[in-house]
Amino acid sequence: MSVGFLDRARIVAPNGWSRWLVPPAALSVHLAIGQVYAWSVFKAPLEKYLHLTGAQSAVPFQLGIVMLGLSAAVLGTRVEKNGPRWAMFTSLLCFCSGLMLAALGAYTEQYWLVVAGYGGIGGIGLGIGYISPVSTLIKWFPDRPGMATGIAIMGFGGGALIASPWSAAMLTAFGVTYNAGKVVAVADNAIAMTFLVHGLAYVVFMTLGVLLVRVPAPDWKPTGFNATTVKAKALVTTAQVSAKNAIRTPQFWCLWVVLCFNVTAGIGILEKAAPMILDFFGKTPMAVTATAAAGFVALLSLVNMLGRFVWSSVSDLVGRKNIYRIYLGVGAIMYLVIATVGVDSKVVFISCAMVILSFYGAGFATIPAYLRDLFGTFQVGAIHGRLLTAWSTAGVLGPLIINQIADQRKAEGFSGPGLYTLSFYIMIGLLVIGFAANELVRPVSSKFHEARALGELGKAKPEIKAEATKLVAKTTEDEAKRVAARTPADGAQKLEKQVETKSGPIKAVASKKTGENRQVASKKTGENRQVEPNRAAHKKGQRRGQTRPGQTRRGQTKPGQTKTGPNKTVQTKTGPNRTVQTKTGPTKTVESKKTGETPQVAPKPSEPEITIATESETKTAEAK
Repeated sequence: MSVGFLDRARIVAPNGWSRWLVPPAALSVHLAIGQVYAWSVFKAPLEKYLHLTGAQSAVPFQLGIVMLGLSAAVLGTRVEKNGPRWAMFTSLLCFCSGLMLAALGAYTEQYWLVVAGYGGIGGIGLGIGYISPVSTLIKWFPDRPGMATGIAIMGFGGGALIASPWSAAMLTAFGVTYNAGKVVAVADNAIAMTFLVHGLAYVVFMTLGVLLVRVPAPDWKPTGFNATTVKAKALVTTAQVSAKNAIRTPQFWCLWVVLCFNVTAGIGILEKAAPMILDFFGKTPMAVTATAAAGFVALLSLVNMLGRFVWSSVSDLVGRKNIYRIYLGVGAIMYLVIATVGVDSKVVFISCAMVILSFYGAGFATIPAYLRDLFGTFQVGAIHGRLLTAWSTAGVLGPLIINQIADQRKAEGFSGPGLYTLSFYIMIGLLVIGFAANELVRPVSSKFHEARALGELGKAKPEIKAEATKLVAKTTEDEAKRVAARTPADGAQKLEKQVETKSGPIKAVASKKTGENRQVASKKTGENRQVEPNRAAHKKGQRRGQTRPGQTRRGQTKPGQTKTGPNKTVQTKTGPNRTVQTKTGPTKTVESKKTGETPQVAPKPSEPEITIATESETKTAEAK
């Protein structure tokens, strides 16, 4: 594949392209990289084959989540610039080569290669692939951004539903032996072959997305959709904010707290789901078996996937801020119910856990649309990437809270639900903090908007409007500001007025900022009338400054001579019969080429002028 094949310009959709072909392209990538949620299937075989502890076998997964957030943050702007095809292809290379390197590590029994391949290189593929379709889908579905991102991110949550049984079946086929749910033997190359098949299969699967993805044309819009008629909402902006400016706003960090604590609350249950339900109900009259616990994990994966689509679609109707009030507020209530009532009822426990996990997945799916509402579509993918560092933090924080407290409580003699009660109350506190952070979200201040004059470009000249719009599209903040400086919004509006003279009009162009004034004499008659701010001073200057032709007084300059210092004079010849002389000091000189006569004019200090004197004017001055 050449670089041209991956270029954004190559994937602009032609007329008639169906936007409903883009979600399948996004799903092909997200369902593949969602395999990371099936890592638990490899834990027991790796522990048996390479003699690892439970903490050691979790390192590839933890590193993968950390690298997901970091790579999305660092490479988010490049993803926006290069387009979704480049991003999906890069994700394919990193994720699949990571699986193959992990296969090499398992084959050679070098666990550090498994960690570096699956967690390091593969984790970079996770981050790039996760954000690759987000901004593209938002642009294809401006009328339903929550639903659009929910479809794509639903695939990441549902990836484990495919990868988990598939991986287990391959491990068994290649020689991993189980007894009562525990691994008793692992054949040579069984794990390596499973990783290798995964890597090769995902190359084919993800290539479909690379080939199918398209971006809309700049002037495209859905049939019947008119952005100007859409009802404005308090937290939905029509302005644009760059990723660089977004991280300077309080809104970004409020959403960072919201996402981090919502994910912490969900991943705490997800990571410990099977042992948790066994600890709650393993010794009750109707005890939960290991098979039932595995079914509970699959059920949570299902609601995690469905919640991403359902709740994010609901957010299009009720608004992002309101939907996060539900995620965080109701989530805290669900944890409280589990801690108080769930210990006595399997139905209550399972139902509350399902609601919490649906909010967990929905939080991921809705956050891109929330970012779009606040910061616009300009660099929403890059902003989303930076926000995913909250996921990296939560990926460590959630399991740490649940596992650390459970181990400590177990050492103190607690058992069953008592191992988790304190953790649940901590999760309630985190969700309450997230709820408060969501309440603090307000519209982004206009000082962070890109090219603020864009809102008033209707008053600007067409060439300025086109230039500014082009600059914003190219993510050039500084250039956009310079263009905006020439628009009415930045106080640089140019006023035009006509000044009538004896011989004809003189067009004067004045700037509000600098007060500069330029006068152009009529070419027909060569006549020009100059209005002096102080006629007496003018006459006085004539008497004292009068010289004979060809003679100069002290402090004056000859034609063609340039003087530096406070009374700097620059003289330029503009034609055969005209001489233009500009002076930056307190006085101005108009000098005739023929006679060298130099009358002195004292203008206002704050209004330096450029005056053009014609040959006819010079003759008139000589006669006087």
